[in-house]
Amino acid sequence: MRLAGGRQASALDIQREYYTRAVEHLQTREPNAQIEQVVDLWGRQLDAVESQDFAKVDTEIDWVIKRKLFQRYQDRYDMELSHPKIAQLDLAYHDIKRGRGIFDLLQRKGLAARVTTDEEIAEAVDQPPQTTRARLRGEFISAAQEAGRDFTVDWVHLKLNDQAQRTVLCKDPFRAVDERVKRLIASM
Repeated sequence: MRLAGGRQASALDIQREYYTRAVEHLQTREPNAQIEQVVDLWGRQLDAVESQDFAKVDTEIDWVIKRKLFQRYQDRYDMELSHPKIAQLDLAYHDIKRGRGIFDLLQRKGLAARVTTDEEIAEAVDQPPQTTRARLRGEFISAAQEAGRDFTVDWVHLKLNDQAQRTVLCKDPFRAVDERVKRLIASM
């Protein structure tokens, strides 16, 4: 890709630039283990893409885990990536039901790293992240259920299904407080 200044850069070059700046920015902040883990993994993934040696991230990056699974299956059964059985494997990989999905099996065999505990997952079902619009959705859903109201919710819309069809559009994923949502909840 040709950049505005005339320099040529690949997608990997651009990612490296973002990565370098993220590392520099982290050095100006208080230490945060989670963010440092994410940035470390980002750097290792960039190294893996550049070297085409994915062993350093083959249990942590979803597309690398999936790629390795497909390649092993293709080699074992001598089939092309376009084979219908690979498409079936693709669907089974994304089945999130415990004990049934392939990803769950890979985790149990140590072929896919786990980043959450069962307790964290159970808590997340009832407690949305408090720094994102998920908090607004959670508050709206709780209030509507408590008031016995008919409602519809998606990623960005909070809607009361009454005659007025009142809807609040929440575009900013990092906005956890919104006066419009407070007013909609208060109207119940």
